[in-house]
Amino acid sequence: MIDKTVAEHYKWGQNCDGWHLVKSDSLSVIRELMPPNTSEVRHKHSQSKQFFFILSGEATIEIDGKRHILQSEQGFEIAPGAVHQVFNNSSIDLHFLVISCPPSHGDRINV
Repeated sequence: MIDKTVAEHYKWGQNCDGWHLVKSDSLSVIRELMPPNTSEVRHKHSQSKQFFFILSGEATIEIDGKRHILQSEQGFEIAPGAVHQVFNNSSIDLHFLVISCPPSHGDRINV
């Protein structure tokens, strides 16, 4: 069994948090927390396909220049090579899952 109290934790970006729920050679599942008014760096992955699933809050995901707003219980798949960036433009914390296959660590290209 795994939850964020025992999962490997790391800090990223503008005081954001991540917890590795699954970390293998073929699959990555990370629970992430973005405080209000934060964003990640615009980037792409050459091999990794990702699926973002919002647990609570509101995410703005920019993919290839087009912005999409996702609410709790909504998700979005991002194909390899698609330039993307996640924003929390709201006044509350954003909690979401990022599922990557293969894992995206080491496959990130900032643009």
